[in-house]
Amino acid sequence: MPGGKVTFMGRLKYLVQRLMDMNYRAMLDKINSIHQKTGKGRLAIFWDMKDCAVKYGAGYMDYDLFEMYDLTPEQRDTYLTRGRNNELVKKYNDPAHMDDFGDKIKFNSKFGPFLRREWLPVTGENREEVLSFVERHPTFMAKPAKGSCGWGIEKLNVSDFESTDALYAHLLEKAPLLELEQVIVQHPAVSAIYPGAINTVRMVTIRGRSGKVYLVTAMFRIGNGKFVDNFNSGGMVAPMDPETGTVIDRALDKKKNLYVDHPATGTPIKGFMFPDWEKARKLVEEAAQVVPELGYVGWDVCFTPDGPCIVEGNQFPGHDIYQLPVHTPDKIGIMPRFRAIEEAERKLAGG
Repeated sequence: MPGGKVTFMGRLKYLVQRLMDMNYRAMLDKINSIHQKTGKGRLAIFWDMKDCAVKYGAGYMDYDLFEMYDLTPEQRDTYLTRGRNNELVKKYNDPAHMDDFGDKIKFNSKFGPFLRREWLPVTGENREEVLSFVERHPTFMAKPAKGSCGWGIEKLNVSDFESTDALYAHLLEKAPLLELEQVIVQHPAVSAIYPGAINTVRMVTIRGRSGKVYLVTAMFRIGNGKFVDNFNSGGMVAPMDPETGTVIDRALDKKKNLYVDHPATGTPIKGFMFPDWEKARKLVEEAAQVVPELGYVGWDVCFTPDGPCIVEGNQFPGHDIYQLPVHTPDKIGIMPRFRAIEEAERKLAGG
């Protein structure tokens, strides 16, 4: 910043301007990239972006990600954009209850029966409980109470530390915003695809005003080189038929590489059918009733030899991974599914 006395408002204005400058540069980068791919004029692309923002709630990132420059107005209207996703969150999720999902310690306390594994918060005042936990589970997961995309999660082993005192000191650095979890043992069929991570299914539900729960979509999230399966942390995603629990297309990573088989194991991905799928559907339908004030949720579900369990719930389910161009050859997004749910709710209400 320029020299002289810096007021709070002055610094705030400076930071806002920097952010606007960064977004503007990023938008120009997208326009140039689309220009090079399509040959369309930069100014025409800019005005079309603006039109999509007004009509469909699509920012320049959505415009590029969903390749809206190649879609008709009718096709564009089928996409769940960031703006539309935010509106769904606003419609179905009460801000006063967001932390019930945003704080993993609160979430685990409310959804304990659906986790099917042992967990424990590190409070800074429960040393003996922590040491007893790691004695029972010498390999365990340590997760920040708040965060997303798998950031900050550690898979720890007691043997990695010189002593239990050293281990406890390591955990204490993040207390009281840390919780420990028993390592999940996933179903052998799922593990055969990639054993290095807990591969989950993102199951998105809407709880209507009637109290009925609808499964909107499901995506298989697969690890690749790391112990987390998050798309933004090196993982892959593959679309599923939410009715049958079958993977219906290839897996895609963020670098746009496509995989029919997993590159690490050679195990086929497309065509895989999840065991206990009906149990998984029932699991999320029941979980969606626990905090009815949050009616739009993305559940991360793991499949174990003893049945499905919930890893976590997301009060901001996201919108991008469910309708990537390579997985939507018909160029139709998932917005019609939300509209069908709203129509079903109107009929239940007698409207």
